[in-house]
Amino acid sequence: MRQLLGRHLIPFTRAVFILICLFANLDRSAGLTLCNNSRADEQFSLSEVAPGVYVHFGKTALMTAENEGDIANIGIIVGQDFVAVIDTGGSVREGCRFLAAIQAITSKPIRYVINSHAHPDHVFGNAAFAALGATFVGHANLPRALALRGPLYLDAFRRTMGPRLIDEVELIAPTLTVERDMRLDLGRRALTLKAWRTAHSDSDLTVLDEATGTLFAGDLVFVRHVPVLDGSIRGWLAALDELAGIRARRVVPGHGPLAEWPGALADERRYLQRLARDTRALIAQGIPLAAAVQAAGATEKLQWQLFEEYNTRNATAAYAELEWE
Repeated sequence: MRQLLGRHLIPFTRAVFILICLFANLDRSAGLTLCNNSRADEQFSLSEVAPGVYVHFGKTALMTAENEGDIANIGIIVGQDFVAVIDTGGSVREGCRFLAAIQAITSKPIRYVINSHAHPDHVFGNAAFAALGATFVGHANLPRALALRGPLYLDAFRRTMGPRLIDEVELIAPTLTVERDMRLDLGRRALTLKAWRTAHSDSDLTVLDEATGTLFAGDLVFVRHVPVLDGSIRGWLAALDELAGIRARRVVPGHGPLAEWPGALADERRYLQRLARDTRALIAQGIPLAAAVQAAGATEKLQWQLFEEYNTRNATAAYAELEWE
């Protein structure tokens, strides 16, 4: 109830409070039926990238009704006692397919559902896991980000994906939040979670499986898919050295294939540096925003997938940030 109402609780009588709890339980029970008919789907693959670490690699595409939002990398880590889920996909339909695939691999209970940040392709599948009794985990900024931007995301994607997919989505805020660092135990398997300052977004969280050195980097790392800027280009560039210092063997990026670590950062670093350098030069020349965003980062075009879809947006965000530095 505290999570639903936020920090400023309205004083209720005991009777009204009990009625509200009953309705909340009915809503949660209704959630049990969301995935009842879901079975393991051979077309929804989970690849074991390291012992006990499984990843579903999303399509390099925009979220659409046809792909059901299946564009981000999502995965699980299986401990001796429990399972941790890292991101849940871009729709409840994808989340249900993901849950069925997990249950085909292991019968161990899902203890944690960890969201790497607030973007729809990573959290719109949360409702598929809501009735399992798992603890939702995220950056300390994630509840605010979901509250402020979640309704806008729902409206935008209702237009592009349709109500059939979006009306099932629940914006589920974490009940366990990470201010800086946190370790979670899955039973003889420890995970290190780190909350980052504003970079790709304002709620970036990474997860390191200590046993295998596998880093789930969320959208702090893009491979082949052009990086997407929704936070701070200065913050992202500043985070790269610290990010590279994480002792990992491999990285599961938010988008793109599995990659060696820290080599996976090289292309992303070059792109962000180029975008920042170009933007600063264009601002210094007095080039207006409309023209600048067409030129900034343009030399990177052939190096990335979905460049046309995102670079202008990235340049606009960079221009707005760097104009007044």
